[in-house]
Amino acid sequence: MRRRMLHVIIVICVVALGGTGEAHTAHAAKPGDKELAKGEELLKNKQYSEARASLEAGLSKDPSNVQGHFNLAEACRALEDWTCAEEHYDSALQLDEEVGGSSLPKTKAKVWRLREEMKVWGLLNEAKRLLASGRMKQAEEALSNARDLGITHEQQTLFQQLQAKVPRSRSASSKHASGSAGGPQADSLDAEMVFVPAGKFTRGSNLADDEKPVRQIYLNAFYIDKYEVTVGQYARYLEATDMEEPPDWNIMNQPQHQRRPVVNVSWEDAVNYCKWAGKRLPTEAEWEKAARGTDGRIYPWGNEAPTRLHANYGRKEWDDHFALTPVGSFEAGKSPYGAYDMAGNAWEWVFDWYDHDFYKTSPDKNPIGPAKGTEKVVRGGSWLYVADFMRSAHRFNAHPSNRHFGYGFRCAKTP
Repeated sequence: MRRRMLHVIIVICVVALGGTGEAHTAHAAKPGDKELAKGEELLKNKQYSEARASLEAGLSKDPSNVQGHFNLAEACRALEDWTCAEEHYDSALQLDEEVGGSSLPKTKAKVWRLREEMKVWGLLNEAKRLLASGRMKQAEEALSNARDLGITHEQQTLFQQLQAKVPRSRSASSKHASGSAGGPQADSLDAEMVFVPAGKFTRGSNLADDEKPVRQIYLNAFYIDKYEVTVGQYARYLEATDMEEPPDWNIMNQPQHQRRPVVNVSWEDAVNYCKWAGKRLPTEAEWEKAARGTDGRIYPWGNEAPTRLHANYGRKEWDDHFALTPVGSFEAGKSPYGAYDMAGNAWEWVFDWYDHDFYKTSPDKNPIGPAKGTEKVVRGGSWLYVADFMRSAHRFNAHPSNRHFGYGFRCAKTP
């Protein structure tokens, strides 16, 4: 007790004297602070090479410094070292999430966007190198991947210059296969579906009342879209049908967003698109089986908790359409049948009306929700939500007229 009181008296004396001196400095200082502070100042003065060296030295001593990783990413970006920039934007995002705060100097959404831009710059730089060495096929693949991720206006000139160097016959073939805006053509949508064979699967869970009871459900065979319907696909639909554009369509329908999911669509919008494509919305049971397979797994990829390698989730801020990632970006997150983004990215409308107690009374074979209701079912979580919403058994409901920046869809088809 005496030792504790003595410590308190010493602290009071230090505060009374102004809280200055070596004791305060020793308490605040961390390994690498000096180098990181110097690197930040050099960055502000646009001395990028020197800033990079100083920041790297600081991070070698304090590798968990969020601000340091962000500053190093900015320095690497200015030096056009895209791989370095992407790596340290990633580190800043991951570390910021781990501490549960918001210590990033910019909004998380904007850091995500910078990270994605670095990926595209890296692919364009790789295509440039491959073209110089005469490796045309590999260069074309790099350009195709860059286009799929989304070309910004700043990157468009370089992309077009590199694309012009690809032999015309090869370039034309690539354009036909993937669409001028980077997504599949409307007449090739069936090729972008996965097959789910007939049979039983485990539906529901014990984690929420509306997911009980857990039961074996039999479904006939069906196809479901491999990807969520993209902005590029929806643009072709609007052009062909002259249907009403969803809200903020001028923001969505940009070159850099063509491979991202279309959102701001109502349940009826989704139904109309699927009809136009010769398909339909999946039932709630079909969606769940396509997402989790037959082994009762929690998520499309298994029972492992979600990471940034599995899905796009937990971003917390909408940044126009950049909060969404291009479809098919998460190889590690695909379902047992090969469907992508069935967790995160965009909520997906399904056919059924929502009924909290439907699982208690539904048939065991090819169940479809009640004949009427006030809200429809959406599944899969989105870019905004936490991990629990991405469980394959999780049920969510929304008014069918809602046009929300988190609501998208994919289609299904009966063989």
